[in-house]
Amino acid sequence: MSGHSKWSTIKRQKGAADVRKGVVFTKMTREIMLAAREGGPNPEANFRLRLAVDRARAVNMPHANIDRAIERATGGGDGAQIESVVYEGYGAGGVSVLVEAATDNRNRTASEVRATFVRNGGKLGESGSVQWIFEQKGIIEIDAAGRSTDDVQLVAIDAGAEDVEVDGSLIVVYTTPSAFEKVKKAIEAAGIPIASAEISMRPSNTVRLEGERAQQVLRLVEGLEELDDVQKVHANFDIPVEVLQHA
Repeated sequence: MSGHSKWSTIKRQKGAADVRKGVVFTKMTREIMLAAREGGPNPEANFRLRLAVDRARAVNMPHANIDRAIERATGGGDGAQIESVVYEGYGAGGVSVLVEAATDNRNRTASEVRATFVRNGGKLGESGSVQWIFEQKGIIEIDAAGRSTDDVQLVAIDAGAEDVEVDGSLIVVYTTPSAFEKVKKAIEAAGIPIASAEISMRPSNTVRLEGERAQQVLRLVEGLEELDDVQKVHANFDIPVEVLQHA
C-alpha cells in the first residue's frame, strides 16, 4: 500500500486533516462549483457533482452552502472565474508530487505553491514532469476492524474492483473511474462501512523515505494541503507507518 494512502488514513483517524472548518468548506465549495459547471447542477445526472456533494456532507457542510455553490457555478457571476490548475514538482529524496488546485487567480496560487515547495526542500517541475507516474483511479478505503477482510475483498472483487490492498484492518479498494460507483454501491449494499471514497490518483511506483527526508516530505504535503486554493495533493512516497504515526 502506498505511503500516501497510509498517511491520509492516519490523519483522518487522528482528526488532523482539515481541522479548520472554514478552510475545508472553501475547498469543498470550489470542488462543487467545478463539478457543477462541468456537468450540470443535477447530482443525479452528474456523477462528479454527486461525489463532491457526498464529500461535503461527510465534513458536515450545511446544505445551504452546497446549494449556494451549485447556484454560483451554474448561474454565472463569480463562480465562472474558478478554474482547475495542476502543478507538478518534487519533494526531498526525489518524491513526485502532483497538486490539484482550484483558483480565481493563477498567479497567486502558483506563487504560494512554489514558495511551499522551496520552503520544504522541494521544487516545482515543468508540466508533464511527474503526471505520467500517476493514474486516475477510484479509491475506496474501508476500516474492516471486526470483519473478515477476505469477505470484504470478495465483495469488492465480485463488484468489479481492479485491485485490493490489505494492511491490517485497513483495506484499500482500487477501481477504474468507470467502475467506481458500481463497486462503491456494492460495498455499501453489503453493509460494509466506507471510511472514504473518491476519484484520485495512484502512483505506478513509490520512493522509500526515512529520517529527515521523510519528515521534509510530510511537511511539504501538509503545507500544500493547508493552502486555500489547493484541493488535493498526491505523492509517491513510501514512509514507514511508525514514522507516519508520530508525524
